[in-house]
Amino acid sequence: MKRTMIMAVALMLASPLAMAYQVTGPVVEVTDSKIVVKKGKENWELARDAGTKMTGDVKVGDKVTVEYKMTATSIEAKGGGKAKGKK
Repeated sequence: MKRTMIMAVALMLASPLAMAYQVTGPVVEVTDSKIVVKKGKENWELARDAGTKMTGDVKVGDKVTVEYKMTATSIEAKGGGKAKGKK
């Protein structure tokens, strides 16, 4: 069971669409390296780079939808977990 769960998590992290999210709202700030979108009372700052696809000329005040992913860059096992099973 534990091995199955580990494989499922690994597949989700490996899939390019597995961790896709989006935020919609007015643009507060936009630079070459980030875009800040207001969602409710919070500002969401999202990094962007040369690989970020943009359609149209995005400027402060425009309403946009930003699709983004959260990707693990490193996972380190610390041990100490208790394996389930018979003694």
